[in-house]
Amino acid sequence: MAVSYMDFTSPSTQYTYTLSDNPFFQKDAQNFINTLSVNQLNTLGNASLLDIFLSKDNVVEPHIHQNATELVYCITGGAVVSLINPFTKELLNFTIGPGQVANVPQGWWHYEIANQDNTHLLAIFDAPVPEVIFGSDILRLTPAHVLAHSYCLDEAKVKDTLAPITDSVIIGPPASCSKQNASGMQPMGYPMGQLMNQGNYGSMNTSQTTPAPYQQGNQNQTYHYPYRPISEETVSSYTPLDQPFHPIPFLYRRWG
Repeated sequence: MAVSYMDFTSPSTQYTYTLSDNPFFQKDAQNFINTLSVNQLNTLGNASLLDIFLSKDNVVEPHIHQNATELVYCITGGAVVSLINPFTKELLNFTIGPGQVANVPQGWWHYEIANQDNTHLLAIFDAPVPEVIFGSDILRLTPAHVLAHSYCLDEAKVKDTLAPITDSVIIGPPASCSKQNASGMQPMGYPMGQLMNQGNYGSMNTSQTTPAPYQQGNQNQTYHYPYRPISEETVSSYTPLDQPFHPIPFLYRRWG
C-alpha cells in the first residue's frame, strides 16, 4: 500500500530507525523481541516487523495475527515454524536455516521453536501495526468450566493444569519453569520475561517433522501486561473476507 498520508517535505519524516530502541518483550539476554511499526517509522506504509532472538528450545508461543500475513526469515541459527492449515486441519512443520523463509497466512494458528542457540529471526508483516492473540491468553482467560463442558473434560484437572498460566507467556517456556521435558532436560533458570514499552503496545524440510522438545512448567510471578484494544474504527473495517477468524476483541494486542 502506498504511503499516501505522508508529507515528504515535513521535517518529521522518518527514514531510519534502530530496532533495539523499541523492545517489546524480554525473557532474558538470549530471548527477546524488538518491534518496528509505522509508529516508529512513519514512512513504512503497509509493512512492519519483529526482530526475534531465541536460544535453543525456546518458543514464540502459539498465536495468531488477525490482521496480517507473517513471513519468517532466518538470519542465523535455525527454527521450526509450525502452523495449522484451517482448511485441511493439518499441522505443518517447516525447518528453516539462514537465508530461508516460511510463510504464515493471515489468521493461521502458528508458533516458532528455535532448534539452535543464537537463533535470529525476522518476522515481516503486511500491516502497519501487526496485531496478535496469544494462546496463553485464550487458555487463562477462558473459564475452566467452559473448557471442561465444551470438551467433556474434568473441570478440576483443567483448573489444575492451567493454573500456572497467570499471564501472557510470549516466549516460552516460562522462566520459572520447574518441570523437566520429555527429553529429561533440566529447566532453564532465567529471570521472568518482561513486556517492554509499558503503555504501548539447514535445508528446507516441508515434511511433518517433530520440533525439538521444549520445557513447560509453572509461572509463579505475575506481570500485568497492557492490553491494547483496537479502535472501533478498525473493528468496523473488518470483514469476513479480511479476517479468516473472528477473535475476541479483549484479547487483541498490538506489537508496535
